[in-house]
Amino acid sequence: MMPTILIVTTTRWVSLARLAMSLANSGCIVDAVCPSRQPITLVSALRKAYPYLALSPIACIEDAIASAKPALIIPGDDLATRHLHRLYFREKSRGKYGEFVCSLIERSLGSPESFPIVYARTQVMKLAQEMGVRVPKTEVIAKEGDLAKWADRFGFPAVLKADGSYGGEGVRIVQTLEEAKRAFHTVKAPPHPIRAMKRAIVDQDMTLVLPTLLRRKSVVNAQSFVAGREATSLAACWKGTVLGVLHLEVINKQDALGPATVLRLIANADMSTAAEKMARRLNLSGLHGFDFMLESQTGNAYLIEINPRATQIGHLRLGPGRDLTAALRAAVCGEPVQEAPKVTENDTIALFPHEWKRNPASAFLRTGYHDVPWEEPELIRVLVRKSKNWSAWQIQRKNWLAMFSADRLPRL
Repeated sequence: MMPTILIVTTTRWVSLARLAMSLANSGCIVDAVCPSRQPITLVSALRKAYPYLALSPIACIEDAIASAKPALIIPGDDLATRHLHRLYFREKSRGKYGEFVCSLIERSLGSPESFPIVYARTQVMKLAQEMGVRVPKTEVIAKEGDLAKWADRFGFPAVLKADGSYGGEGVRIVQTLEEAKRAFHTVKAPPHPIRAMKRAIVDQDMTLVLPTLLRRKSVVNAQSFVAGREATSLAACWKGTVLGVLHLEVINKQDALGPATVLRLIANADMSTAAEKMARRLNLSGLHGFDFMLESQTGNAYLIEINPRATQIGHLRLGPGRDLTAALRAAVCGEPVQEAPKVTENDTIALFPHEWKRNPASAFLRTGYHDVPWEEPELIRVLVRKSKNWSAWQIQRKNWLAMFSADRLPRL
């Protein structure tokens, strides 16, 4: 059986192209709802791409569901997840006429009771603490005056985060009360019109237009700063059970608050327990990310955030219990898991093109597993040509020719 999986994304993140490749290799038919020029459209295994229009997102997703008739939907970013939540509650109000869509979204994301919780950071942290999961102190900051009360109780440094933000946006690390006050107003404010216009015109991304026009303000949370190393997990869940999970320590990042570019595969009992407890409590299904801080002095893992969507590591097939796309396919089909061989024995993974774009001379491109999708030369070509480091790529390709079989490297 080859189930149809529908990936829904409002962004142009390359990680969704890699996820589509992994799902196809696991034995799935893959369709996508995505903006124009999304790298996923370059993947040869993609059956069909449905347009995502920011001014009518629910209708786009609804049309794709009606046409593709997927067995599962995987949201690729937070806004896509929110769209699916909205679609669920709209269809729920239609009674029996909305049963198919509601059943599909529940099967894909989990219990609808969890939908309002996963984006409320303070509520998630409170729930995790009740479950015995180690978390930093987290509170909603409703007004500027609450910051002084926070400082008296917990001190600084602290992290201010806006509910619903992702990719480092809406997050500020603050060292003093005055710095916290300035950051509070920045994080709480609606998107700036110039920023929304730039994204709409240059990136053809309309997702900020409506929040800007409606002047929507964000809920801001303060979280105690945990000094240590960042780590991330991605779990494949099914009706509250974790089917497989990846735990990786962040070694390099695009910038201080940006996405990881180099990760190291780890085993961590605290992270596994946290993912299992939260999946069970929220009755999660599909792919869900969990972000942690590994405390410097103790090594204790602190859960700091849940991402109710696929993250950039979902395509990595790293052996038994760590092949997430194979685990999801098996759950959908009701069949035993057919895991693929590990893509590498190297625990250090340099994500492509992120680490190469960050630093073409990075040592991790040689010492780690450089996660280049050689089987999709058109995807590589587009990603490389968008970069200012085209000459560096050509030089590196010559070096790789000396290390790997020439027929593995596409001519670009």
